[in-house]
Amino acid sequence: MLIFLALLSVFTLSFAAERHFDTYKKGDGNGHTLLVIGGVHGDEPGGFFAPSILIQHYQISNGSLWIVPNLNFDSIVRNQRGAYGDLNRKFDRLSLDDKDYVIIQDIKALILNPRVDLLLNLHDGHGFYRESWENTIFNPGAWGQTCIIDQNVLDINSPFKNLDAIARHVSTNLNKSPLEQEYHDFHVKNTETKDKDEQMQLSLTYFAVTHEKPAFAIETSKNLTKLERKVQYQLRAIEEFLKVMAIHYKRDFDLDNYEQVSQIVNELGVLTLNNQMSFHLSSLKKDIYFVPLKDAHNLAAFTHPLGSMRIDSKKQYQVSVGNQLVTTLHPQYFELETQLDSIKMVRDGEEILVQKGSTVAVRNSFKILVGASYRVNIIGFTKEGVSSESDVLVSFNEVLKRYSIDTDGYKYRVEFYRENKFSGMVIIDFTPDEND
Repeated sequence: MLIFLALLSVFTLSFAAERHFDTYKKGDGNGHTLLVIGGVHGDEPGGFFAPSILIQHYQISNGSLWIVPNLNFDSIVRNQRGAYGDLNRKFDRLSLDDKDYVIIQDIKALILNPRVDLLLNLHDGHGFYRESWENTIFNPGAWGQTCIIDQNVLDINSPFKNLDAIARHVSTNLNKSPLEQEYHDFHVKNTETKDKDEQMQLSLTYFAVTHEKPAFAIETSKNLTKLERKVQYQLRAIEEFLKVMAIHYKRDFDLDNYEQVSQIVNELGVLTLNNQMSFHLSSLKKDIYFVPLKDAHNLAAFTHPLGSMRIDSKKQYQVSVGNQLVTTLHPQYFELETQLDSIKMVRDGEEILVQKGSTVAVRNSFKILVGASYRVNIIGFTKEGVSSESDVLVSFNEVLKRYSIDTDGYKYRVEFYRENKFSGMVIIDFTPDEND
């Protein structure tokens, strides 16, 4: 399982973006290499959730797939096109004091890596492109549902130099796939950047093609209301380019099954804090109170490549996946004690050993057995005259639902303390079995 780490402090450097992009490399190193770049614009989620699924659910052989899912990570977290200006207009000249300067220099170096044979830049664009004007949504100025090229052919020695032919081949095959609506069909849009579009001359793809790198942009439509559909179309387009490049791939789901795609898009993964506690993000309440944290330098580890945690102006911790704010953690500050590793407990009458930070499925009742060295605090449960809730049998109907951490009211925190230091947590999950 991939783990994505972030160290949270109360300050950031004033001259640079808070978050740098990540690069993931899959494949056997043979054959061609495709570079997929997502998240150039932080308010175009189809363009960054699709590459995050490539990272988690695809295997590559006979070729290589390099993935940047979060190029403009600060903007993604803020759900803004460009937190420090439009990043896709910074590939020509850029001031040294621009907050995106390091990001631009590093992505340029990756693009120019001799291993990269072709790159895709993923976006969500307005409307539905049509060669002739139909209305304000369907017209030549729209960008949605297109394969974008800067010119027809590159004057380079590459099997992928004919951009127009490749784009038309990809679009034709995409339109053979099941589309939710007929008007979702893909088209080729040539911006003729060198002669007709000064703004596009500042873009990522134009930088690439002027440095002898075949490059395309894939734009799903912002007018598609469902993120899952945008992701499905983006992944289909990426797969067509993998086929063009003879890069072999496998995935662990059916891309034509919309229910499976939706399930994967909405699986937000797990957040682990300071190696002491873990939260499944897909079902969390929008606010979690009195979370035991250090007063600075908290380590956040995500199983989702778009996971992020940032401190707001009130020193609350905002947890996001992509541009989706999942929850806000309201901290209570403690020093950490790290000696506790595993916890003995009785679950539904059976004694088991569980790891700190784990989630434990319980059907009826549980009892924590940690001895007198640790104080146990079951959030949402009280028993008169008890200072530590160790060796106390607790059933589901004895915990108060308002203290659950999930929206369904089944998951509860069990916290461990030693000498007023926080030692760890487990989550008790009373979610009913589907067979019950």
